Amino acid sequence: MRHRLLLAALAVSCAALLSAQQPPADAPNPVRAAYTKYEHMIPMRDGVKLFTSVYVPKTCDTPYPIVMQRTPYSVAPYGIDNYRTTIGPSEHFLKEGIIAVYQDVRGRYLSEGEWVEVRPHNPKKGPRDIDESTDTWDTIDWLVKHVPCNNGRVGMWGISYPGFYVSAGMIDAHPALKAVSPQAPVTDYYLGDDSFHNGAFMLAANFGFYASFKPRPDPTRPLPSVPFDYGTPSGYEFYRQLGPLWAGAERHGVLANPYYRLNLEHTTYDDFWKARSIWKHFKGIAPAVLTVGGWYDAEDLAGPLLTYRTIRAESPSTKNHLVMGPWTHGSWSRDTGRAVGNLDFGQDTSAWYREHVEFPFFMQHLKDKGKGVAPVTMYETGTNRWRTFDAWPPGAAKQTMYLGAGGALTTTAPGDAEAYDQYLSDPNRPVPYVGHVQMGMQRDYMTEDQRFAATRPDVLVYATAPLEEDLTVHGPISVDLHVSTSGTDSDFVVKVIDVFPADYPTPEWKGPMPEPANRVRMGGYQQLVRGEPFRGKFRQSFEKPVPFVPDQPDRIRFDLPDMAHTFRRGHRLMVQVQSSWFPLTDRNPQVFTDIPKARPEDFKAATQRVYRSKARPSSITLPLGSQ
Repeated sequence: MRHRLLLAALAVSCAALLSAQQPPADAPNPVRAAYTKYEHMIPMRDGVKLFTSVYVPKTCDTPYPIVMQRTPYSVAPYGIDNYRTTIGPSEHFLKEGIIAVYQDVRGRYLSEGEWVEVRPHNPKKGPRDIDESTDTWDTIDWLVKHVPCNNGRVGMWGISYPGFYVSAGMIDAHPALKAVSPQAPVTDYYLGDDSFHNGAFMLAANFGFYASFKPRPDPTRPLPSVPFDYGTPSGYEFYRQLGPLWAGAERHGVLANPYYRLNLEHTTYDDFWKARSIWKHFKGIAPAVLTVGGWYDAEDLAGPLLTYRTIRAESPSTKNHLVMGPWTHGSWSRDTGRAVGNLDFGQDTSAWYREHVEFPFFMQHLKDKGKGVAPVTMYETGTNRWRTFDAWPPGAAKQTMYLGAGGALTTTAPGDAEAYDQYLSDPNRPVPYVGHVQMGMQRDYMTEDQRFAATRPDVLVYATAPLEEDLTVHGPISVDLHVSTSGTDSDFVVKVIDVFPADYPTPEWKGPMPEPANRVRMGGYQQLVRGEPFRGKFRQSFEKPVPFVPDQPDRIRFDLPDMAHTFRRGHRLMVQVQSSWFPLTDRNPQVFTDIPKARPEDFKAATQRVYRSKARPSSITLPLGSQ
């Protein structure tokens, strides 16, 4: 399934299921006290029936709206006498009173039919043809006609893979569907979701997930959970020893998993991935939309931004809203949102969002209560404050900063006739993505300290002088690199970093034991703000890769995902450039080839040059935000 989505959504769903199925023995169940549970097999237009749990308030003084989630991760607990301990997107919905609906999607758990990973949308359906849009339509039609005490209005929400089902359901929506909230939704597997970023395969997240997530012969009976034995606590060590992806997956038995194998068979933006690009169908969206994402979502930062932008462009009459907070994948739904990694925001950002954005949005459209929410609600990191806008990005001035001599990052364009910096990139000794032992993809790596990388000879570092005034960036940063390689393919990773002043205070140690000597010191901290890889052979097209001509200057241009961040006065803005980011992304052998099926001898060191001359200026361009 959606590789990264699945990984993140599965973690979210498992946590939710555990809390739903295992309440404290001495705690009363508030859902059981106020609701009656029903279970239905709802018929679809092709005769397939989908298992659906429905929680209806015991009293019906006034009709209630229906709030629904469709999921591939099970609607457990099953049985009309087994109750969840909470319903709806947050605690506020239980207090308000709603009719809560949970459905196993087609082919999963107790629902009939065949499950298809990110089932493609079919815009030319016949009367009995189905996709996720029709399954949503048929479910809603049945619910409003058969569930007692409903007010004829339906809302949908879901995080990660369930977010995809929200996005699919809002296309050609049932008239009763009034409000939807796709949260960290799978939007395009290949273009920035968890499978590929700019052509580079997101190795650790996908391998780790598919080593355990496998097809089930009987969709109603989950496979026994058998942890994968990596044989080491170090992901860097394991994935380096894995070797070429195809042979390594075969050796470890993961190649037999068709979901993982798809990533190795479809390494370009081909018809398989294009058919699953749900955003291409966001036209004429009738329900109001609240798209939600996290600035530090390592699994799906791109999906919410692409969803919002596409609806704004292709469906301008839609009541289109976007909220982005300082969160990892799905953490807005359950955590306080006060901290991520080494960063402390000093406030409960997730709790604030659930009370002041998510709940009012649904109440406005499902019960005509309140004034709703702003079109765009953004948490601005650095200043650590919420801000609202009429549209995103706000569309302010831009500032270009050039990679300069001596590691300078400056607003002055280079004037040298010929100038470059170079480094030797060895795929057999790739640059790690974090500076400590870690297995798999660390959920909060997007805030990690980059000082370890700045000391490596295969990482170029450019930085401004300490800023004299705050520098606010609202939107995507554009990257323009003039490069060459002695190989025929290469990755170029660009990281934008906030360097804290040397005297920045480290929070007081409050542990029961003496303060560890290796505790992170925040003075001089190099906080990753945004980073992305780019696989060089896709510099002209993601559909048709082309090799580099060895040592011939070429050009790579791409955008980093949006940010809302202020580099504070006294901080420095830093850019790091490197050619590996391991094992977050797979290794590029630096030879033009089918990378998953490359041979060990194909992985060769290459000399990379980044030019900074008058004729070939390398730069980043910042969309400036208001103070």
